[in-house]
Amino acid sequence: MTECEVCGTETGGRYLCGRHAEQLAERLAELPKVYDEVAECLVPRRSGPAEFVTAATAGPRSPLDEDVLDTVNTARAAEVVHLWRIDVQRERWPRHGAPAPAGLAADCRWLAMELEWIAEHYPAAGELAREVRELELAARSIVGDPAPRPQRLGTCVAVDGEGVVCGAVISRLPGQSRVACRWCGYRYESEQDWLTLLHFQPKAAA
Repeated sequence: MTECEVCGTETGGRYLCGRHAEQLAERLAELPKVYDEVAECLVPRRSGPAEFVTAATAGPRSPLDEDVLDTVNTARAAEVVHLWRIDVQRERWPRHGAPAPAGLAADCRWLAMELEWIAEHYPAAGELAREVRELELAARSIVGDPAPRPQRLGTCVAVDGEGVVCGAVISRLPGQSRVACRWCGYRYESEQDWLTLLHFQPKAAA
């Protein structure tokens, strides 16, 4: 007889009950989105289209406590999640070498795909669930709750060397001022970029 490593519910041999396995899946899906928003929060907001540096204002100014920056950032979250991926892979496929660094989103997807095996066979499943929850709570302490949702802005209007318009969907998190097209890589950063994007949208989308 085995109990859920998180809540102690009898699970019939699994390390996670259905409820906590489902919660872990949801958190793995949300974690990259929340930490994208954390990255935006760590960029000082500008009060207007331009800022002039004077002797009185020169020097870097952080919008957040430096101690917070040391513990709540995408790099740390990615490191923690990647270590879990390494351990799960070592347990499941001991003959395989350690996976190469892949980024927070990719490691979260990998763990989510292995979640059924984790819940049934991985003794540290409860610890994994608790640490992922702690990462999410730390990020939400910066960005607020609930998790930010992407806003669809339209389709990418970048043109390649052959004159073909990209056309991929462009979306951003609330307050995000810089976006890279996931398909062609074009970066929308300046006011002119956003105006061009809006101008060339089909009327129905605009």
